[in-house]
Amino acid sequence: MSANEFTEIADLFAPLTKGAPEALGLLDDAAVIAARPGFDLVITKDAIVEGVHALKGTSPSDLARKLLRVNLSDLAAKGASPDAVFLAVAWPADWSRFDRADFASGLGEDLKRYEVRLLGGDTVCTPGPFSASLTALGYCPAGAMVKRSGAQAGDRVLVTGTIGDGYLGLMAARGDAGFSPQDRSVLAQAYRLPRPRLALTPALRAFATAAADVSDGLLADLGNVARASGVRIAIDLDLTPLSPQASHWLRSAPSRRDALAALAAGGDDYEIVVTATLENATRLMQAGAALGLQVSDIGQVRHGEGLEVRFDGVALDVVRTGWSHI
Repeated sequence: MSANEFTEIADLFAPLTKGAPEALGLLDDAAVIAARPGFDLVITKDAIVEGVHALKGTSPSDLARKLLRVNLSDLAAKGASPDAVFLAVAWPADWSRFDRADFASGLGEDLKRYEVRLLGGDTVCTPGPFSASLTALGYCPAGAMVKRSGAQAGDRVLVTGTIGDGYLGLMAARGDAGFSPQDRSVLAQAYRLPRPRLALTPALRAFATAAADVSDGLLADLGNVARASGVRIAIDLDLTPLSPQASHWLRSAPSRRDALAALAAGGDDYEIVVTATLENATRLMQAGAALGLQVSDIGQVRHGEGLEVRFDGVALDVVRTGWSHI
């Protein structure tokens, strides 16, 4: 590590550790984390590449905040409370020190917002676009992590918040026509800065049989739960919860069925899909209501395999279920 890199890390990132002893002042190549008796350490990792996961020209601050939030969304879906992160970032050659400071500032704001500590990482330079990855650590009581593999026939299928805002937000941020100025602003913000549903984690641990965050698309992520659990998941597109902005867009769509299918496959919502017994599904919806968070019942778990998507009572042959990483 060069003297300049040491200086920049000391200036930009060491303050974000808030003096956490585990971080060793970011002066070492490792951190030391003591085990918490009675808890499991839950670890996840996500990456962002400018031009792939975020539009070119996105502010460094927003890139940092989205990077953190998509990782926290994974922890939320597992019922884990976030504790710390490790950052690896590749600075583009055309980024100034001001850009790098803006990235660190945005990261610091959200670390404070979500009460998460930075404990280490690495910085490099690249001739390509901005890219970064984050490893996030969280804790949950031993044996209580909510897996994708626990869904059982007879369970209800729930989803938090609204679906499709990430998909429409990308369109809005690109400047696509068809949105009012107010809707464009709200949707673009939803795409740039998702909201991890961390407040629901205690209820997930208590009541969910399975869960996953909606990153690749509602249909794709439900398909992952079905595959992991060895069950068939059937949902009704008609029950997809929509924001007012998505409802406005839907009214002008040539086909309501095709438009709802597109929203359900769009991805970037960072909501949580959940399966739970009928009784516990009610409890989850009540827990969400107490937090001011809508939790909607959109289907059921059956014997069998795969994903069944219905519209107006008719099963659809869905070609696209979500984002593919390869």
